[in-house]
Amino acid sequence: MQKKMGEAVARVARRVNDTVENQGDSLDLAECKLMTFPVGIYKAMRSVAGGIHRITLANNELKALAGRFVTTFSQLRELNLEGNYLHRLPEEVRSLLHLRAINLSRNRFRHFPEPLAAVGALETVELEENEIADVPLELLAAMRSLRRLNLRANPLRAELRALARPLVPFELLVSPEGPQPAP
Repeated sequence: MQKKMGEAVARVARRVNDTVENQGDSLDLAECKLMTFPVGIYKAMRSVAGGIHRITLANNELKALAGRFVTTFSQLRELNLEGNYLHRLPEEVRSLLHLRAINLSRNRFRHFPEPLAAVGALETVELEENEIADVPLELLAAMRSLRRLNLRANPLRAELRALARPLVPFELLVSPEGPQPAP
C-alpha cells in the first residue's frame, strides 16, 4: 500500500517538474489516484501557472475542486476532469475568462454546473454519464459561445428533450429515449 502511494506521489512530482522545467503549457495528472489537488503543486508551479492552458485530471478520485485551483490556473483554455467523483464546481470557475472546453463526463453531477453559464468563451461542455435530469435551458441559450453540449447517458426528463431542440443554438447531444443497452 505504501509503495503504491509512493509511486503515485513520485509520478505527480515527475509530471509537475517536467511541466515547470520545460515551461510547458499543459499539466497532465491523469490517473494519479488523486483524492484532492495537492497543495504543494500551487507553490511548485507558481512561476509557470499563468502559462498553463491545459490541465488533465482525468480518472482520479477527486470529490471537489478548490477555488484556489481556479484562481491559480486562471489562463486555462481546456480542463479535463473526466472520471472523478465531482458533483459541483466552485463559483470561482466564473473567472476562467479563456476556458473554451471542459470535460466533466463520468462524474456525479445531478444538475448542470451553473457557474459554467458565466464563462463567456466556453464552446464545449462534456457532461456524458452523470446523473443530470434537468438543465437550465434559459441559461444555456444565453451562452453565446457554446457550440456543443454533450448530455448523453444522463436521465434527462422527456419533456426537456422536446423543448431543448428549438431553444438552443448549439449542438445538443443526448441519448435516445428508452432503456440503454448495458455496456
